[in-house]
Parts: sequence; structure tokens; C-alpha cells
Amino acid sequence: MKKFFSKAKEYLGGVSAEAKRVSWPGKTELWESTLVVISFIFILAATTLVCDKVITWFLQILHAGA
Repeated sequence: MKKFFSKAKEYLGGVSAEAKRVSWPGKTELWESTLVVISFIFILAATTLVCDKVITWFLQILHAGA
């Protein structure tokens, strides 16, 4: 059991040391990245909507012709 706690302590020490080396984004960079992600989500949603409408329209044409 001591080996487990020793390894856990070593692991958490490594995590802590690595977190100190991370270069965290500033407010401006974070805001810009957030806007890019939100914009991409809207573009993807619009593309999905258009594809859905086209497929629905095509299936209605096939169903009406049958």
C-alpha cells in the first residue's frame, strides 16, 4: 500500500510541475479562440441544416413519385 501512495505522490508532483510550465493564454487570446469555436459551431450547424433540408426534400420527391 505504501508503494501505491508513493507512486501517487510522485505522479501528482509531476503533474504539478508540468502545470507550472504551461503557458496559459491571455484574455485576448482566450476571447479570440472562443469566437473562432463559436463561429465554427454556427457554420457547422448551418451546414447540417442545409444538408438535412436537401435530403428531406429529395426523399419527399422520391416518396411522391412512388
